[in-house]
Amino acid sequence: MRRELSVAVARYQHGVFSRRQALRAGFSADAVKALVRRGTWRVILPGVYTASTGELRRINMMWAMLLYAGRGAVLSHWTAAEVHKISGKTVPPEIHVSVPAGRKVVVLPGMRVHRSKWALQSAATRCDPPCTSVEDTVLDLVDVSDSWDDVGGWVTRAITREKTDAVKLRAAMEKRGRLRWRAELDEIISAALSGDHSVLELLYGRDVERAHGLPEPKRQVPFRKADGSGGRRDRVYAEYGVVIELDGQQFHRAEDVQDEKERDNAVVEAGKASLRFGWKAVKQTPCRTAIRVARVLRNNGWDGSPQPCSVYCPVRDERI
Repeated sequence: MRRELSVAVARYQHGVFSRRQALRAGFSADAVKALVRRGTWRVILPGVYTASTGELRRINMMWAMLLYAGRGAVLSHWTAAEVHKISGKTVPPEIHVSVPAGRKVVVLPGMRVHRSKWALQSAATRCDPPCTSVEDTVLDLVDVSDSWDDVGGWVTRAITREKTDAVKLRAAMEKRGRLRWRAELDEIISAALSGDHSVLELLYGRDVERAHGLPEPKRQVPFRKADGSGGRRDRVYAEYGVVIELDGQQFHRAEDVQDEKERDNAVVEAGKASLRFGWKAVKQTPCRTAIRVARVLRNNGWDGSPQPCSVYCPVRDERI
C-alpha cells in the first residue's frame, strides 16, 4: 500500500500528497506524525506533504493548494490560463482554485478561492494539475473582466494559440445562464466564425472598413513563406495589390511578432503595397486609419471614395 502511494504521487502529483491519501495508502495517523516529526515528510500546507527535499516549484504549490482545498477542487481563472498557456504578459502570483458551491475552505496566503457550481462540470479531461477547461477558463475570466479589451484579449489568445475555437466557446457560453459581456463576447465569436482571427480584425472590419465604405477585402488569405511553410495575410485587396496586416502585439507572443515581420517581407517581395496597423490605430483612431487605407487604394486604382462615419468624422474634411 505504501509503495502504491509513492508511485502514484511521483507519477501524478509531482511529489505532493495529502494526509487523506497517506491514510488510504495504509499509513496510520501516528505514522504520519512520526514521519513529519523526523523530517522525512515536509508540511507544505495543513494536511499536505512532500517527501522531496528540493525547492518547491510553482507546480508543486498548485498541487498542494488543490489537495488542501479538497475533493472537487480545480485550478481556475488566471492559474488555469497559466496552465493552458493562454495568459497575458503578467501572471498573478496567487493560485486560483474553484471549489463546488457550498464548500467552505479557509483561504491561505497566496491562494484565491472561487465557489462555483461549474467547478466539477468544467474540469478539463486532461490537465496537469487539474483545472477548468480552456473554454470555461476563458468564460470565467471574461466574467471578471473590467473592459472590452480584456474580454477580447482572452478570446484572442485562446483562439490564435489554437487552444480552442469559436464553436467550442459558443457551446460553453450557451450552457451558462448568467454571463457578463455576453453581447460583446457573442460579437467576437461571430467575427471569429466569419474569418476574423482576432479582436483587432473584428474592429478593423467594423470601424475602419464598413464604417467608412471601403471596398471589402479577402480575409485570412493563405500564402507560402520563404521557408516553405504556410501563413495567412489578414486582409488582401487583390484587385489593387494592397495588403493590410494587423499587428495585435498586445495579445501576441514573441514568435507571433516574428511571423508578422516575415509576412511583411513576403508582401514587399511580391511587389504589393503593404500597410500594418496596431491596436492604437484601429481602436483609437479608426477614421484616420480609414483615410490612410483609402489613399493607398486610390493610388493603386480604386475609383471610390471613403464615406464619413459621423458628422464629426475627419473623412469629411479630407481630399482623397
